[in-house]
Amino acid sequence: MARETTTLNNQPSGDTSAAVAERVAEARDLQQRRQGCANAFLDLNGLRSHCLLEAADQAWLETACERLNLSLRAAHRLLKVARTLADLEGVASIARGHLGEALQYRPGS
Repeated sequence: MARETTTLNNQPSGDTSAAVAERVAEARDLQQRRQGCANAFLDLNGLRSHCLLEAADQAWLETACERLNLSLRAAHRLLKVARTLADLEGVASIARGHLGEALQYRPGS
């Protein structure tokens, strides 16, 4: 039996579990084809190649990291999560919305 998934604020997203599972599988397949591994396993060179940001979004991320006192390692994790969110959405570029959503998923946020 399919069930609806919920968003962070517990509102139904309209997607069934099967639809979400399909989107996740497609995103994982895209990551494998693009870089040969899941986003979680990107090294520094992979981050530089596959997690490019517009200059304004890069500045926004740097400011957010400074304000939240995040380490470089934490910033890299944010980029990986944002890359995954963009992949799930089916878009090639990471946008500020992906960065903001990734920040929300940080532990303790």
